[in-house]
Amino acid sequence: MMIAAVIYNYPKLNIIAGYSAKSTASSIFVANRTLEFTDKTDTDFSPINLADDKVNISEKSAQSGAFGLLTRKAFYREGLGSVLALEEQDLNKNYLTPKRALADQTTPFPYGNAAQKDTVFNNVDYAKLSQTLDVLFDSVNQTRAAVVVYKNQIIAERYADRFNQNSKLLGWSMTKSILSTLFGVLEHQEEIDVFEKDLFDEWRKDERKEISIHNLLQMNSGLEWDEDYNSISDVSKMLFLERDMTKIQIEKPLVGMPNETWNYSSGTTNLLSGILRRQFKTHQEYLDFWYAALIDKIGMNSMIVETDLAGNYVGSSYAWATARDWSKLGLLYLQNGTWNGEELFNEKWVKYATKPTPTSDGWYGAQIWLNSGKRYPNAPKNMYFFSGYQGQNVFVFPDQDLVVVRMGLTKNADIDALLSGIVKSIK
Repeated sequence: MMIAAVIYNYPKLNIIAGYSAKSTASSIFVANRTLEFTDKTDTDFSPINLADDKVNISEKSAQSGAFGLLTRKAFYREGLGSVLALEEQDLNKNYLTPKRALADQTTPFPYGNAAQKDTVFNNVDYAKLSQTLDVLFDSVNQTRAAVVVYKNQIIAERYADRFNQNSKLLGWSMTKSILSTLFGVLEHQEEIDVFEKDLFDEWRKDERKEISIHNLLQMNSGLEWDEDYNSISDVSKMLFLERDMTKIQIEKPLVGMPNETWNYSSGTTNLLSGILRRQFKTHQEYLDFWYAALIDKIGMNSMIVETDLAGNYVGSSYAWATARDWSKLGLLYLQNGTWNGEELFNEKWVKYATKPTPTSDGWYGAQIWLNSGKRYPNAPKNMYFFSGYQGQNVFVFPDQDLVVVRMGLTKNADIDALLSGIVKSIK
């Protein structure tokens, strides 16, 4: 009986230990937190808290065990973040790393990282704004950072204990919006056509050949995918068992028709990361492009996007940055793709990326969430946002010239009240 139970639950133990090891390694070696703090916060939820975590500082690795039956190890690579090892030799391989630009520490925020030139706006009720943020920072909501940017100025900023403006925070699925934006940059450079079809040899003999990059960006391809984080699903197997995360979605059959079947899929996003990699002659060019064309270009210098063992950026899930730097992606969209006088993309891409996907009920664009379906009924209908697991959000308000960042550990916060309160504080 005991043996049967172990056999039945072994795959779950693999995921539990894998999640805990990966999260622990990233928390300590990317975000510079302690093991004690990580165990009490980031990995302190069921069933992940069943894992026993250990850290090797000199090796820059974390090891997690599940009931003494199974152990997983994750390790850190400079410039690439942390990744789960699948075999011992993974820890000793040489990995290409992206070239990074030096951070601009002299230009004021948002175009650099120096202190902003503060402006007091007569039309902002700062007391009401502060009261609106109060609800985020309690034991229930567990918010780690909140930043409100109005007309390129930070008008409110708050952090939980042990966090500050230099703390790197995991955006989870907000990384999807980073990846989508890179397609916008490439299209603006006339290097790619998002309506291109016939994407893979594996798809040429069936109806999958009709799937376009556009369908993938809108998660409207019709491909099978199970995005369930509470079971042994496609997404959990991809994130914690795969060497190359770009391939698992390629193997899936159609369960609907392209442009007619919306289904949220992190596998689709990582498939897009693989498509992006094919646009470059070398792996090094692919690694550099993310930073040179977008991330460092707009001064998100704190950001690190983690890669899988095959060297693909995990576009579905693994970008870390400060709350201020996350706001810069929102500001770029607010400014229709122009950053400090340089056009990375234009209003055409913004309109495309924020156009509702068919069958998404007005909730989704091109890897960007929308409010056209009135998920937040008291927020403007044309607001859109980047969104990630456990309540990571960057909200963009085109009419109000406003960006709101909330980074947390739970989705319990009353976001509708938060957003409407912030808007009301600006007269």
